[in-house]
Amino acid sequence: MTHGALNNKDDEGLANLAIDPDVLAKELAAELLGDPLDEIDLEGFDANDLNAARECESGLNWLKQGHEERLQGLRVFCEHRDPRALPLLVPLLQEPCPVERMSAVYALGRNPCPRAVEILLQLLQTDCNAYVRKATAWSLGNYPDPSVLEPLINALKNDVSAVRLWASSSLAEAGSISAENAALAANQLLVSLRIDSEPVVRSNCIWSLGRLYERLGEELKSELVEAFLEVLLQDGEPSVRYEARISLEQLDSPQVQERVSSLMDEGLLS
Repeated sequence: MTHGALNNKDDEGLANLAIDPDVLAKELAAELLGDPLDEIDLEGFDANDLNAARECESGLNWLKQGHEERLQGLRVFCEHRDPRALPLLVPLLQEPCPVERMSAVYALGRNPCPRAVEILLQLLQTDCNAYVRKATAWSLGNYPDPSVLEPLINALKNDVSAVRLWASSSLAEAGSISAENAALAANQLLVSLRIDSEPVVRSNCIWSLGRLYERLGEELKSELVEAFLEVLLQDGEPSVRYEARISLEQLDSPQVQERVSSLMDEGLLS
């Protein structure tokens, strides 16, 4: 799943998640084979749902009970926001059950909690389960904290493809905090765009770089444009080339648009 295929992901930050604990428990035995994050409903959820308050009340009660009930409560707070859940969600990040840890991470992406940042960063860097790390890479994109930048960069450089996929996306948010962060994030995204073996990761790098473009200095802006043009002409994956073309067309630069038009006139682009 790439950002280019998601009908403009600008506003989806906290996405809707549907988690089936029984299915997840089986999936966790086969690392990286399916994930609730792939079931995100990018249309979001209805904040005015008349049932939301009742569901949250039930969720709060479930979080205070046993394992199975906690999983049901976590499902609720992957879909709804309620600050009352935060004191109950944070301790679940340290549960021995990876399904609970992962679900708690997703719930704390829906319900960001500043005091959870340190634990989330620890999970991203040290948790033995790739599902948990992937969830954390996604969740940290909803935390406007400078401390998340370097761990996300390291995850994009070193982790498995599923974690790299969402680290590349979250860097768009982590980099938007400041011009300095934007430059640090963009430098790694450019490297990964050129060397990552997974097309979906390269596509997400393009999407994030497009989001960061306006915060970059002129030198990095030029490097970004050249990298996108290189992808457009040379990348072997059509979906990645498409993402590069869309991103170039969205840049507010007449010079860039002229170069793309020239490539089309020369028959170099289909």
